Amino acid sequence: MSLSISPAARDALQSWLEHEKALNGAASNTLKAYRTDVLGFLAFLSGHFGASTGLAPLARLSVTDMRAWMAHERGRGVAARSLARSLSAVKSFCRWLGEREGFEPTAVLSTRAPKFQKKLPRPLAEDAARAMIDTVELQAQKGWVAARDAAVVTLLYGCGLRISEALGLTGADAPLPDVLRIRGKGGKERLVPVLPAAREAVDRYTALCPHDLPADAPLFRGTRGGPLNPRLISGVMEAARMQLGLPATATPHAMRHSFATHLLGAGGDLRAIQELLGHASLSTTQAYTAVDTARLMEVYDKAHPKA
Repeated sequence: MSLSISPAARDALQSWLEHEKALNGAASNTLKAYRTDVLGFLAFLSGHFGASTGLAPLARLSVTDMRAWMAHERGRGVAARSLARSLSAVKSFCRWLGEREGFEPTAVLSTRAPKFQKKLPRPLAEDAARAMIDTVELQAQKGWVAARDAAVVTLLYGCGLRISEALGLTGADAPLPDVLRIRGKGGKERLVPVLPAAREAVDRYTALCPHDLPADAPLFRGTRGGPLNPRLISGVMEAARMQLGLPATATPHAMRHSFATHLLGAGGDLRAIQELLGHASLSTTQAYTAVDTARLMEVYDKAHPKA
């Protein structure tokens, strides 16, 4: 793919990725996705124009060119959701490039993303979330591994952490304080209260773990002592959900959904839950917590002075 793209275009792409990392704090997985999406776009333009894609053609892109790319992507089976993500990356790259090179990427920026139905998160019921934690602990033969898996899943549900955030904890975080300082997406920091159950689960794991847990090393370890792979937690949860008869949506991320949904159901404030989850937008929190019209109307009736 990269053979059909000019050195100037590749250099520009690399500079943009470095810009996204430095200024916007883009995560490594996000940068990899950006790179794949924009490289695919540039490779298409190379074939579309019949020549190696430099920077000049990018300044002359038309609506027809953009439609041709999107038709090509759909033709090779790219789903609407994935194409919308690719278009977002292409727009961001071309906007940055236009500012740097002095042109207006009007055709690119005006291209509409394909419509797709957003998947609503599916949280677990409260009893199912508790059963998941209990059952996860039964999957491993070694006691310390069982305690480790239970501690991680308890953090996902009890503190609303992402799996990457839980596995990003270090030895310096144990024993867990009353409030954890978590660095989330985009380098954004937030404070998360720690429930006694989460602290106790981590204490039990650290007491049983056979590996040294220095302050600057990962808290959660694999059986050989290296950093714990998140796929292992996904696998142990898969085994647990099959035993419990839960759907395939009962994933590590579903525990975070459940944390937010159950807080809201107990009367938690949506803005406070937004802070706990580390969301930049309140609309994102609403999707996570499965806010429905009935719940919003209930809050309105209780809180609004004219209700």
